[in-house]
Amino acid sequence: MDWWYVIGIAFGLAMDAFAVAIAAGLAIRKINARHIFRLAFHFGLFQFVMPVLGWLAGQTLHQWISAFDHWIAFVLLGFIGGKMIWESFGSEEHRGDKGDPTRGWLLLTLSIATSIDALAVGLSLAFLRVSIWGPSVVIGIVAAGMTALGMTFGSRLGARFGKWAERAGGLVLAGIGVRILVSHLCSA
Repeated sequence: MDWWYVIGIAFGLAMDAFAVAIAAGLAIRKINARHIFRLAFHFGLFQFVMPVLGWLAGQTLHQWISAFDHWIAFVLLGFIGGKMIWESFGSEEHRGDKGDPTRGWLLLTLSIATSIDALAVGLSLAFLRVSIWGPSVVIGIVAAGMTALGMTFGSRLGARFGKWAERAGGLVLAGIGVRILVSHLCSA
């Protein structure tokens, strides 16, 4: 797989984490390095682990669905991208005082919620017979970096930019899904 696609996927997946980090940055009055590290570390770790889990599941299923795996990758990435775009038009439910998003169960819940899409991407990569380790490392690092950036500038960027970031991430993932389908259909 071309590294430009891996980077595109990583940034697409990181947009959820970026948007949540902006909201976290808005929710915490005085952000310190500990807040940033906790959120970035956990989001990056979960974004690294989830594609590996999806890939492992996909490896066991590949022998039964290899004839239509490109369609599955297209549908999964298109669904994830569309879901991200759809949700970006929703109301701001994350606003308000719901506690410190960098601690406890809230941190765990946010880490899982922002990385579920990465699980499906790992599954898609398994269908494409791509090694998962390089892409997972890139996805984790980009997610951690975007989380730190989003949290750092959360109060300056505002909630409106978070919605646009999520829309852009959704478009990138859907576009990669279309590209996978088209390249497979044209090579067949």
